[in-house]
Amino acid sequence: MLNYGLSGMSWDPFAELRQLQSQMNRMFEGDQRASRQDGGAWPPVNLWLGDDSLVVTAEMPGVGRDDIDLTVRENTLVIAGRRSPATDDDDAAWHRRERPWGEFSRSIRLPLRVDPDKVEARVKNGVLEVEMGRPDAERPRKIDVKAS
Repeated sequence: MLNYGLSGMSWDPFAELRQLQSQMNRMFEGDQRASRQDGGAWPPVNLWLGDDSLVVTAEMPGVGRDDIDLTVRENTLVIAGRRSPATDDDDAAWHRRERPWGEFSRSIRLPLRVDPDKVEARVKNGVLEVEMGRPDAERPRKIDVKAS
């Protein structure tokens, strides 16, 4: 309710904005699950194709190698796992909590089929690297051109 000029009361034009900001902050301070409820894909990945392999890297800070589960089937790589919260203290008074945690799963469609027997994965400094060998039938072949 707006009050103009009544004695002892003044109107604060920013009060509603502060209230709206406070409500939005409370909404986003809830459990930030790694599956990202905002529609963003987690973990973020890069994918590139080499002559002999396909490489996918995924940023996964705070996820140990024992918490990662990889599956390759035909032309799909599934990265799944769990990232633990920074603290298990339920009584903590969080002021900001933006790093997602919890279980996650991401399916990445690969541009070609890979050989599941030629997959190597390693994690270093919070970055997972999955190198997948290309089957011989999928590798580019140089064709010799003959003179006639």
